[in-house]
Amino acid sequence: MAVYTQIDDPSAHFKVQLYTGTGSSNAITFNDTDTDMAPDLVWVKKRDATGDHYANDSVRGVTKKLEINSTSQEETDANSLTAFGSDGFTVGSTGAFNSSSNTFVAWCWKESATSGFDIVTYSGSGSARTISHSLSAVPKMIIIKNRDTIKAWQVGHESIGWGNGIYLNENSASQSDNGAFNSTDPTTSVFSLGTSSYVNTSSDDYVTYLWAEKQGFSKFGKYTGNGNADGTFIYTGFRPAWIMFKDANNSNSWIIMDTKRDPENIMNATLYADDSVAESDTDRGDAVSNGFKCRGTSNAFNGSGRTYIYAAFAEAPFVNSNGVPCNAR
Repeated sequence: MAVYTQIDDPSAHFKVQLYTGTGSSNAITFNDTDTDMAPDLVWVKKRDATGDHYANDSVRGVTKKLEINSTSQEETDANSLTAFGSDGFTVGSTGAFNSSSNTFVAWCWKESATSGFDIVTYSGSGSARTISHSLSAVPKMIIIKNRDTIKAWQVGHESIGWGNGIYLNENSASQSDNGAFNSTDPTTSVFSLGTSSYVNTSSDDYVTYLWAEKQGFSKFGKYTGNGNADGTFIYTGFRPAWIMFKDANNSNSWIIMDTKRDPENIMNATLYADDSVAESDTDRGDAVSNGFKCRGTSNAFNGSGRTYIYAAFAEAPFVNSNGVPCNAR
Protein backbone atom coordinates (compact mmCIF):
# COMPACT_ATOMS: atom_id res chain seq x y z
CA MET A 1 0.00 0.00 0.00
CA ALA A 2 1.24 3.48 -0.84
CA VAL A 3 2.24 5.65 2.12
CA TYR A 4 0.15 8.81 2.03
CA THR A 5 0.87 10.23 5.46
CA GLN A 6 3.20 9.85 8.42
CA ILE A 7 0.57 11.30 10.78
CA ASP A 8 -3.08 10.25 10.66
CA ASP A 9 -4.19 12.59 13.45
CA PRO A 10 -2.76 16.10 12.99
CA SER A 11 -4.73 17.32 16.04
CA ALA A 12 -2.32 15.40 18.29
CA HIS A 13 0.49 17.73 17.17
CA PHE A 14 -1.01 21.06 16.07
CA LYS A 15 -4.15 22.99 17.02
CA VAL A 16 -5.77 26.33 16.31
CA GLN A 17 -7.77 27.66 19.26
CA LEU A 18 -10.20 30.59 19.31
CA TYR A 19 -11.24 32.19 22.59
CA THR A 20 -12.73 35.32 24.10
CA GLY A 21 -10.80 37.23 26.75
CA THR A 22 -12.03 37.49 30.33
CA GLY A 23 -9.58 40.00 31.82
CA SER A 24 -8.66 37.56 34.59
CA SER A 25 -7.09 34.10 34.79
CA ASN A 26 -8.52 32.11 31.91
CA ALA A 27 -7.93 28.37 31.46
CA ILE A 28 -8.32 27.56 27.77
CA THR A 29 -9.23 23.98 26.87
CA PHE A 30 -8.90 23.01 23.23
CA ASN A 31 -12.51 22.93 22.10
CA ASP A 32 -12.29 20.27 19.44
CA THR A 33 -13.33 16.63 19.73
CA ASP A 34 -9.96 15.31 18.65
CA THR A 35 -6.98 13.99 20.58
CA ASP A 36 -5.86 15.95 23.65
CA MET A 37 -2.60 17.85 23.15
CA ALA A 38 -0.24 19.44 25.66
CA PRO A 39 1.23 22.39 23.71
CA ASP A 40 4.90 23.36 23.82
CA LEU A 41 4.66 26.52 21.68
CA VAL A 42 1.68 28.87 21.90
CA TRP A 43 1.50 31.86 19.53
CA VAL A 44 -1.28 34.28 20.58
CA LYS A 45 -2.80 37.19 18.63
CA LYS A 46 -5.74 39.48 19.42
CA ARG A 47 -8.13 39.39 16.47
CA ASP A 48 -10.64 42.22 16.80
CA ALA A 49 -8.28 45.04 17.77
CA THR A 50 -4.67 46.06 17.45
CA GLY A 51 -2.44 43.80 19.53
CA ASP A 52 1.03 42.33 19.28
CA HIS A 53 1.76 38.70 18.48
CA TYR A 54 3.38 36.76 21.34
CA ALA A 55 5.18 33.44 21.60
CA ASN A 56 5.51 31.44 24.81
CA ASP A 57 7.08 28.00 24.96
CA SER A 58 7.58 25.23 27.48
CA VAL A 59 11.38 25.18 27.13
CA ARG A 60 11.88 28.81 28.23
CA GLY A 61 9.02 28.35 30.70
CA VAL A 62 5.71 29.99 31.52
CA THR A 63 5.46 33.80 31.70
CA LYS A 64 8.49 34.19 29.35
CA LYS A 65 7.06 36.03 26.35
CA LEU A 66 8.58 37.16 23.07
CA GLU A 67 6.90 39.73 20.84
CA ILE A 68 6.89 38.26 17.34
CA ASN A 69 6.14 41.41 15.34
CA SER A 70 8.97 43.42 16.91
CA THR A 71 12.65 43.21 17.82
CA SER A 72 12.01 43.31 21.59
CA GLN A 73 13.95 41.06 23.90
CA GLU A 74 12.31 38.44 26.12
CA GLU A 75 10.16 39.72 28.97
CA THR A 76 8.87 38.00 32.08
CA ASP A 77 5.17 38.76 32.49
CA ALA A 78 3.44 36.96 35.36
CA ASN A 79 0.06 37.65 33.75
CA SER A 80 0.80 36.43 30.22
CA LEU A 81 0.75 32.68 29.59
CA THR A 82 0.80 31.17 33.06
CA ALA A 83 0.46 27.43 32.44
CA PHE A 84 0.75 24.76 29.77
CA GLY A 85 -2.02 22.23 30.32
CA SER A 86 -2.61 18.63 29.26
CA ASP A 87 -5.11 19.86 26.65
CA GLY A 88 -4.73 23.62 26.50
CA PHE A 89 -3.11 26.51 28.35
CA THR A 90 -3.89 29.28 30.86
CA VAL A 91 -3.53 33.01 30.33
CA GLY A 92 -3.55 35.80 32.87
CA SER A 93 -4.83 39.37 32.74
CA THR A 94 -2.31 40.88 30.29
CA GLY A 95 -4.31 42.58 27.55
CA ALA A 96 -2.43 41.07 24.60
CA PHE A 97 -3.38 37.61 25.87
CA ASN A 98 -6.74 38.06 27.57
CA SER A 99 -8.32 41.53 27.56
CA SER A 100 -11.98 41.30 28.52
CA SER A 101 -14.44 40.63 25.66
CA ASN A 102 -11.79 40.77 22.92
CA THR A 103 -11.41 37.80 20.58
CA PHE A 104 -8.14 35.88 20.24
CA VAL A 105 -6.52 33.12 18.23
CA ALA A 106 -3.78 30.81 19.48
CA TRP A 107 -1.69 28.63 17.17
CA CYS A 108 -0.24 25.74 19.14
CA TRP A 109 2.43 23.11 18.41
CA LYS A 110 3.53 19.99 20.28
CA GLU A 111 7.27 19.39 20.34
CA SER A 112 8.27 15.93 19.08
CA ALA A 113 10.40 14.26 16.44
CA THR A 114 7.23 12.49 15.29
CA SER A 115 5.64 15.78 14.23
CA GLY A 116 8.91 17.35 13.12
CA PHE A 117 9.06 20.20 15.64
CA ASP A 118 11.87 21.01 18.04
CA ILE A 119 12.64 23.89 20.42
CA VAL A 120 16.32 24.55 21.14
CA THR A 121 17.89 27.12 23.45
CA TYR A 122 21.58 27.98 23.43
CA SER A 123 24.09 30.66 24.37
CA GLY A 124 25.95 32.45 21.58
CA SER A 125 29.68 32.02 21.06
CA GLY A 126 30.52 34.71 18.50
CA SER A 127 32.21 32.09 16.31
CA ALA A 128 30.81 29.93 13.53
CA ARG A 129 29.52 26.66 14.97
CA THR A 130 26.86 23.95 14.84
CA ILE A 131 23.99 23.37 17.27
CA SER A 132 22.37 19.99 17.87
CA HIS A 133 18.66 19.38 17.40
CA SER A 134 16.40 16.39 18.09
CA LEU A 135 14.36 16.13 14.89
CA SER A 136 16.20 13.11 13.43
CA ALA A 137 15.32 14.77 10.11
CA VAL A 138 16.55 17.77 8.15
CA PRO A 139 14.88 21.05 9.19
CA LYS A 140 13.10 22.89 6.39
CA MET A 141 12.39 26.08 8.37
CA ILE A 142 14.28 27.55 11.33
CA ILE A 143 13.31 30.65 13.33
CA ILE A 144 15.77 32.16 15.83
CA LYS A 145 15.33 35.00 18.33
CA ASN A 146 17.92 36.69 20.52
CA ARG A 147 16.30 36.65 23.97
CA ASP A 148 18.62 39.21 25.60
CA THR A 149 18.89 42.00 23.04
CA ILE A 150 16.75 44.03 20.66
CA LYS A 151 17.20 42.04 17.44
CA ALA A 152 15.03 40.82 14.57
CA TRP A 153 13.58 37.31 14.31
CA GLN A 154 15.92 35.46 11.93
CA VAL A 155 14.22 33.01 9.57
CA GLY A 156 15.89 30.35 7.49
CA HIS A 157 13.81 28.51 4.89
CA GLU A 158 15.01 25.79 2.54
CA SER A 159 13.31 27.42 -0.43
CA ILE A 160 15.41 30.61 -0.23
CA GLY A 161 18.63 28.73 0.58
CA TRP A 162 20.75 28.74 3.71
CA GLY A 163 23.00 31.51 2.41
CA ASN A 164 20.03 33.86 2.58
CA GLY A 165 17.87 35.14 5.38
CA ILE A 166 14.59 36.90 6.02
CA TYR A 167 13.00 38.39 9.15
CA LEU A 168 9.68 37.32 10.65
CA ASN A 169 8.99 40.71 12.23
CA GLU A 170 9.54 42.62 8.97
CA ASN A 171 7.88 42.75 5.57
CA SER A 172 11.26 43.07 3.84
CA ALA A 173 12.56 40.77 1.11
CA SER A 174 15.03 37.96 1.67
CA GLN A 175 18.68 38.89 1.28
CA SER A 176 22.09 37.32 1.10
CA ASP A 177 23.18 36.56 4.66
CA ASN A 178 26.17 34.28 5.16
CA GLY A 179 26.41 35.28 8.81
CA ALA A 180 23.13 33.70 9.87
CA PHE A 181 23.26 30.02 8.88
CA ASN A 182 26.86 30.09 7.61
CA SER A 183 25.66 29.22 4.07
CA THR A 184 25.45 25.62 5.27
CA ASP A 185 22.51 23.25 4.90
CA PRO A 186 21.22 21.81 8.19
CA THR A 187 21.48 18.05 8.71
CA THR A 188 19.46 15.41 10.52
CA SER A 189 21.35 16.23 13.74
CA VAL A 190 22.68 19.83 13.62
CA PHE A 191 22.13 23.29 12.14
CA SER A 192 24.90 25.78 11.43
CA LEU A 193 25.39 29.33 12.67
CA GLY A 194 27.63 32.08 11.39
CA THR A 195 28.70 35.12 13.38
CA SER A 196 25.61 37.31 12.91
CA SER A 197 24.43 39.05 16.07
CA TYR A 198 20.90 37.93 15.20
CA VAL A 199 21.88 34.32 15.93
CA ASN A 200 25.26 34.09 17.67
CA THR A 201 26.48 37.03 19.78
CA SER A 202 28.86 35.81 22.47
CA SER A 203 27.06 35.09 25.78
CA ASP A 204 23.61 36.15 24.51
CA ASP A 205 20.79 33.65 24.98
CA TYR A 206 18.71 32.44 22.03
CA VAL A 207 15.64 30.34 21.32
CA THR A 208 15.21 28.41 18.10
CA TYR A 209 12.08 26.84 16.60
CA LEU A 210 12.84 24.16 14.00
CA TRP A 211 10.47 22.27 11.72
CA ALA A 212 11.10 19.26 9.53
CA GLU A 213 8.63 18.19 6.87
CA LYS A 214 6.29 15.27 7.61
CA GLN A 215 4.31 13.75 4.78
CA GLY A 216 0.60 14.40 5.15
CA PHE A 217 1.12 16.81 8.06
CA SER A 218 3.51 19.67 7.25
CA LYS A 219 4.94 21.29 4.15
CA PHE A 220 7.53 24.03 3.61
CA GLY A 221 8.04 25.16 0.08
CA LYS A 222 7.66 27.85 -2.54
CA TYR A 223 5.36 28.67 -5.42
CA THR A 224 5.28 31.12 -8.29
CA GLY A 225 2.32 33.48 -8.57
CA ASN A 226 0.42 33.62 -11.85
CA GLY A 227 -1.27 37.00 -11.41
CA ASN A 228 -4.56 35.40 -12.41
CA ALA A 229 -7.82 36.17 -10.61
CA ASP A 230 -8.60 32.43 -10.58
CA GLY A 231 -5.49 31.96 -8.46
CA THR A 232 -2.55 29.60 -8.04
CA PHE A 233 -2.94 26.09 -6.60
CA ILE A 234 -0.26 24.74 -4.25
CA TYR A 235 -0.22 21.00 -3.54
CA THR A 236 0.62 19.99 0.04
CA GLY A 237 -0.76 16.44 0.31
CA PHE A 238 -3.18 17.45 3.06
CA ARG A 239 -6.06 19.77 3.87
CA PRO A 240 -4.37 22.69 5.64
CA ALA A 241 -5.37 23.93 9.08
CA TRP A 242 -2.84 26.82 9.00
CA ILE A 243 -0.87 28.53 6.25
CA MET A 244 1.73 31.30 6.42
CA PHE A 245 3.25 32.70 3.25
CA LYS A 246 5.56 35.56 2.25
CA ASP A 247 6.63 37.26 -0.96
CA ALA A 248 10.28 36.19 -0.87
CA ASN A 249 11.85 38.89 -3.03
CA ASN A 250 9.75 41.97 -2.32
CA SER A 251 8.42 44.01 0.61
CA ASN A 252 5.14 42.35 1.53
CA SER A 253 3.87 41.06 4.86
CA TRP A 254 3.83 37.51 6.20
CA ILE A 255 0.18 36.48 5.70
CA ILE A 256 -1.44 33.95 8.06
CA MET A 257 -4.70 32.11 7.41
CA ASP A 258 -6.33 29.23 9.28
CA THR A 259 -9.48 27.12 9.02
CA LYS A 260 -10.78 27.87 12.52
CA ARG A 261 -11.16 31.56 11.78
CA ASP A 262 -12.38 30.66 8.29
CA PRO A 263 -14.30 27.36 8.54
CA GLU A 264 -15.56 27.77 4.98
CA ASN A 265 -13.98 28.89 1.72
CA ILE A 266 -13.18 31.55 0.58
CA MET A 267 -10.66 32.21 3.38
CA ASN A 268 -10.47 35.92 4.10
CA ALA A 269 -9.67 36.39 7.81
CA THR A 270 -6.13 37.70 7.48
CA LEU A 271 -3.47 38.37 10.10
CA TYR A 272 0.13 39.41 9.51
CA ALA A 273 3.06 38.00 11.51
CA ASP A 274 5.00 41.26 11.16
CA ASP A 275 2.14 43.61 12.10
CA SER A 276 -0.04 44.22 15.17
CA VAL A 277 -3.11 45.29 13.17
CA ALA A 278 -6.49 43.69 13.82
CA GLU A 279 -7.77 40.88 11.64
CA SER A 280 -8.93 42.07 8.22
CA ASP A 281 -11.35 40.54 5.73
CA THR A 282 -9.61 40.22 2.39
CA ASP A 283 -10.22 37.30 0.03
CA ARG A 284 -7.00 35.31 0.00
CA GLY A 285 -7.78 31.76 -1.06
CA ASP A 286 -9.17 28.32 -0.36
CA ALA A 287 -8.07 25.37 1.75
CA VAL A 288 -8.84 22.19 -0.17
CA SER A 289 -8.38 18.48 0.49
CA ASN A 290 -4.85 18.32 -0.95
CA GLY A 291 -3.52 21.88 -0.66
CA PHE A 292 -4.47 25.52 -0.90
CA LYS A 293 -5.27 28.03 -3.60
CA CYS A 294 -4.23 31.68 -3.54
CA ARG A 295 -6.95 33.70 -5.24
CA GLY A 296 -6.70 37.10 -6.85
CA THR A 297 -3.96 39.21 -8.37
CA SER A 298 -2.44 40.88 -5.31
CA ASN A 299 1.35 41.07 -5.30
CA ALA A 300 1.21 40.12 -1.61
CA PHE A 301 0.41 36.51 -2.50
CA ASN A 302 -0.11 35.93 -6.24
CA GLY A 303 1.82 38.47 -8.29
CA SER A 304 2.72 37.24 -11.74
CA GLY A 305 6.16 35.62 -11.73
CA ARG A 306 6.82 36.36 -8.07
CA THR A 307 8.22 33.72 -5.72
CA TYR A 308 6.49 33.02 -2.40
CA ILE A 309 7.69 30.86 0.46
CA TYR A 310 5.21 29.15 2.75
CA ALA A 311 4.70 26.90 5.76
CA ALA A 312 1.55 24.82 6.18
CA PHE A 313 0.21 22.37 8.79
CA ALA A 314 -2.57 19.86 8.31
CA GLU A 315 -6.14 19.62 9.45
CA ALA A 316 -6.38 16.21 7.78
CA PRO A 317 -4.15 14.21 5.41
CA PHE A 318 -5.34 13.95 1.81
CA VAL A 319 -5.47 10.17 2.30
CA ASN A 320 -4.93 8.47 5.66
CA SER A 321 -2.69 5.46 6.26
CA ASN A 322 -5.66 3.13 5.65
CA GLY A 323 -6.18 4.61 2.21
CA VAL A 324 -9.29 6.61 3.16
CA PRO A 325 -9.44 10.09 1.57
CA CYS A 326 -10.34 13.14 3.66
CA ASN A 327 -13.41 15.22 2.89
CA ALA A 328 -13.16 18.53 1.09
CA ARG A 329 -14.42 21.61 2.95
